[in-house]
Amino acid sequence: MIAKPTLWAALALLPVLLAPGTAHADAADGERLARQWCVNCHVIDASGPATTLLQGPPSFRIIAGHLDPGQMRSFLTNPHGAMPNLGLTRAEIDNLIAYIEGLK
Repeated sequence: MIAKPTLWAALALLPVLLAPGTAHADAADGERLARQWCVNCHVIDASGPATTLLQGPPSFRIIAGHLDPGQMRSFLTNPHGAMPNLGLTRAEIDNLIAYIEGLK
């Protein structure tokens, strides 16, 4: 049987363990990743080009307004279309999502 103090400690940690990954993500590192890997195809912030091709990749602001973090995570984990597979780690994906979410 589990001792009561141990049970209470486990229950206290449960919200931390179940929290989404982006809760502890580093948006600054996400911006660094975006500038390293994404800026060649996407407008990642207001300093990018004023226009994009009509059928080109969406800007990060458009992505932030249309996809929730789960959808972004799914897309970055399993890229398709013309997007290259960057082999991002789970932490890098969370950081990139935190950066994109911050553009809302």
